[in-house]
Amino acid sequence: MPDLEFKTTRNGTVAVVAPTGELDLSGAAILESELERLAADPGLGTVVLDLRGLEFMDSSGLRLVVMADMRAREAGRRFALVRGGDTVHRVFEITRMSDRLEFVDAPEDVQ
Repeated sequence: MPDLEFKTTRNGTVAVVAPTGELDLSGAAILESELERLAADPGLGTVVLDLRGLEFMDSSGLRLVVMADMRAREAGRRFALVRGGDTVHRVFEITRMSDRLEFVDAPEDVQ
């Protein structure tokens, strides 16, 4: 099984986190640490989680995304998701979280 890896880039007040591999229970902890680190950065206004590189995501990944969205809202920040492949996006659709979360086509769409 591929491990979860990620790359974080920053452009001004926007940070983009692009995970690759499988976002499941074993990978959620390292990604959660990165999202918490970014949440603590007072210079950031927006965090974008680019899901296009994921091959799989389970309920622990969904929980991580929902919690990151809640933290951002509480802090008055924007949290957006770049839609992943059909397998990944299906998790959001069957839980109806696709109606609640902000999805964009590409990281560049967030300014």
